[in-house]
Amino acid sequence: MEANTRSTGRLPAAFLTPGSSSFMDFLSEHQPELLPGNRQLPPTQGVIEAPHGTTIVAVTFPGGVVLAGDRRATMGNVIAQRDIEKVFPADEYSAVGIAGTAGLAVEMVKLFQLELEHFEKVEGAQLSLEGKANRLSTMIRSNLGMAMQGLAVVPLFAGYDLDREKGRIFSYDVTGGRSEEQGYAATGSGSIFARGAMKKLFRDDLTEDQATTLVVQALYDAADDDSATGGPDVARRIYPIVTVITEDGFRRLTDDESSEIARSILERRLEQPDGPRAALL
Repeated sequence: MEANTRSTGRLPAAFLTPGSSSFMDFLSEHQPELLPGNRQLPPTQGVIEAPHGTTIVAVTFPGGVVLAGDRRATMGNVIAQRDIEKVFPADEYSAVGIAGTAGLAVEMVKLFQLELEHFEKVEGAQLSLEGKANRLSTMIRSNLGMAMQGLAVVPLFAGYDLDREKGRIFSYDVTGGRSEEQGYAATGSGSIFARGAMKKLFRDDLTEDQATTLVVQALYDAADDDSATGGPDVARRIYPIVTVITEDGFRRLTDDESSEIARSILERRLEQPDGPRAALL
């Protein structure tokens, strides 16, 4: 296809033929070998060692949703990277956080971004948030062969639903099974500890500032008990990535904003090492 383009200076016929609004369907028809799930891995013994991203958390509040992730990637018992980015905008009103095999996860996010952009250009309208969640489910399911060899990708998807006028969270398993979470959710190796922290601190009437503080608290608790999750690193100035999605769209907190939240939490932890307690009824 590339050689033909160079010789004629024109786009191949595949790009000029009306077809599906799905970019994945387009690749499946014309260059299926480019899809991650269609790649053949060489025979191996045991689980393949590759950098893995760990803990992603999300929480809703009146007016939107917050999605955040720590910065550590591990490979076995080794810290492979201290400042990896695990939270990405999917489009203007949604974001995806990645847990699992880092390289495949980042590639899947880029393909997902293309999928949503392609649909919008072809159809002249954005997919509904439900539709976006379903498209991501299909992409995860296509990676099942890789997941069975230890290269799993388990993202957390969140966005602002323009139709329902509220933030929503969707979690997945390695087979592409999708569940909508109510209030808060976590995925990755530290998820059990992060979920416990959010369970005791979550309220239906959180402000945006309280919600962003809550997710950093949850990541701090996860890092306290899970070696694969990285807490705020003041010495290296590495802080969690925190994003907010509202009716105004996607926004990532600046490093200064994230560091201010992290530092305030660290100061309070000097007095309460195990973190704030749930409010008594």
